[in-house]
Amino acid sequence: MHKNKIWLSSPYLGGNELKYVQGAFDTNWIASVGDNIDRFEKDLESYLGYGHVAVLNSGTAAIHLGLILLGVESGDEVLCQSLTFSASANPILYLGATPVFIDSEIETWNICPVALEKAIVDRIAKGKKPKAIITVDLYGTPYQVEAIRAIADQYSIPILEDSAEALGSSYKGKKCGTFGDIGVLSFNNNKIITTSGGGAIITKKMSLKEKAFFLATQSQDKGVSHYQHSEIGYNYKMNNISAGIGRGQMEVLDINLGLRKKVHQFYLNLFKNIAGVTVFNVPTDDYCSNHWLTTILIETSLTKGISREDLRLALLEENIESRPVMKPMHLQPIFKKYSFYGGDNADTLFENGLCLPSGSNLSKEERDRIETVILNLFKVGL
Repeated sequence: MHKNKIWLSSPYLGGNELKYVQGAFDTNWIASVGDNIDRFEKDLESYLGYGHVAVLNSGTAAIHLGLILLGVESGDEVLCQSLTFSASANPILYLGATPVFIDSEIETWNICPVALEKAIVDRIAKGKKPKAIITVDLYGTPYQVEAIRAIADQYSIPILEDSAEALGSSYKGKKCGTFGDIGVLSFNNNKIITTSGGGAIITKKMSLKEKAFFLATQSQDKGVSHYQHSEIGYNYKMNNISAGIGRGQMEVLDINLGLRKKVHQFYLNLFKNIAGVTVFNVPTDDYCSNHWLTTILIETSLTKGISREDLRLALLEENIESRPVMKPMHLQPIFKKYSFYGGDNADTLFENGLCLPSGSNLSKEERDRIETVILNLFKVGL
């Protein structure tokens, strides 16, 4: 009998998304302007309690524009967390700049302050002060905000915070996406909320939001009746239909966060008596994760040789999706030639880490299927 696929992170819809989408059709506003866009941006600003938000057609676009707003140009160097998705680093190359990759620390799995400062000192000694730092809130866990900010301020290097996976996460009560000089969100179809595809850029100043909007709409000069362009522009705006989905999704964001927390607790309970498997959790109560994806580390010396890959394949056999932790950028073929600072933390996390199905709509039946595979593989209760 064919078993339905259990996805890593499928969308969770509340129902009102269709109402806002229908509104866009009813008013004939289906392009990159309209009431849904304005309202979605205001919803996000209100939720974050900070700054100004411009919604775009992807989180990658937001990183690209964010780097431009921070003054990154061809020939510059940008420091970037290595343990991340390639979208964090690709825009560096879009601009003709050079990525310099930084290892993770093991408490949050994010950019290591020690390795970061070592990289800054070394790049300056080589005559190339980095132009920006890209931090990542990996899998929804905030990075070491205060330590990284202290280093960035000491050397006067701005931070772009990639919170693509971290809407709803916070550090000391302040929302992720608000810690950098520029913040970025993603609403891709597997994120905590979705607009099918989309993203947002978060700025401190209204003037920066306006500049982002200008760049995202092909840099059309104002004050002339014809199309005139004095700067390179991009087609990066979100459309009014996608923004309508976003408005409906904001209404269920808190519900989503509660459901993801329950899934995370399910895995904590499931693995608590399985030697050699650790469910990743935030280091202290200062950190609050949205639990976008629950991840585990498997230490084969304690699991009688059962590896990350053994579990992934066992789940796959039952049509259950899981995925290795991100392969670090400094190990990727396209990025291998660039400098890397740190040790082997990111490498080890990749080799031993696995992301487990964490969707908000994970049913009791699906959790039971996952549990059966895991207990059978590790021979628990047998």
